[in-house]
Amino acid sequence: MGYPGRIKNITAYQRSLADNQPVVVNRRLTAAEINAGLDLLTVAPNLRYRLVDCALVAVGGAASGATDVRLTGVQAGATVALLTAVIAGLTQSTLLRAGAANATILPNGASFQPCDPGTPIRVSKTGGTLAGATHVDLLATFILE
Repeated sequence: MGYPGRIKNITAYQRSLADNQPVVVNRRLTAAEINAGLDLLTVAPNLRYRLVDCALVAVGGAASGATDVRLTGVQAGATVALLTAVIAGLTQSTLLRAGAANATILPNGASFQPCDPGTPIRVSKTGGTLAGATHVDLLATFILE
């Protein structure tokens, strides 16, 4: 089937995807969406998401106000930050890749281990209100298992 391309919601694809099928999410998130918290990939019953790679780019200015932008999942029943992008790294038009400076992943590669079945992948922030950047482009690849 290949890559489903630009998607906001995995539900339409979950029945047609085979085991270990890559899912690419390319989404321009508004600051308001990040401030409110957003399910990037919704619950897919009996399936689990495994992060392969992730990158962020601030659009419309450097991000400010918040402490960080996070991509979270659930592993072993606990919410974990698969990627923590500190605000200092979200400067306008700069590619911020998982594992690089200012883009922390979990120790020992745990960010790239499967999340619990039937749990969403979320994007949110910590600290104050995300400002400065009008959007954050997110490009992430997941394996659906």
